[in-house]
Amino acid sequence: MARHNDLGKWGEQLAVDILAADGWSILERNWRMGHLELDIVAQKNEKIVFAEVKTRAEMDIDPLEAVDKRKITNMVRSAEAYMARTGLDFEARFDLFAINGTPDGEYTVDHIPDAFDPPLKTIH
Repeated sequence: MARHNDLGKWGEQLAVDILAADGWSILERNWRMGHLELDIVAQKNEKIVFAEVKTRAEMDIDPLEAVDKRKITNMVRSAEAYMARTGLDFEARFDLFAINGTPDGEYTVDHIPDAFDPPLKTIH
């Protein structure tokens, strides 16, 4: 497996650990339906969180630069598809995790709960 894939899996595990420590039950990791994808889906009571994880080995690069309008729209579409497929009708929020560093060195984790409101209309 490529080094960047290992780094991404490590970053996602950190995010899962943070959510689980806060009482969230992890429902899905790397959920896919066609071209739609969600990194993490978690539930706590009657709430559901859709989390995007961006991991960079370099400490001076902002991982959140990769979360643009297109990525947000795709996250929302994916969340809508997930809710429709599973029949869940919970209050949803969108979290972002920005991770810099490596598992064998120093690293930082920035968790942004409820990072954005979904656009009022997604383009299909």
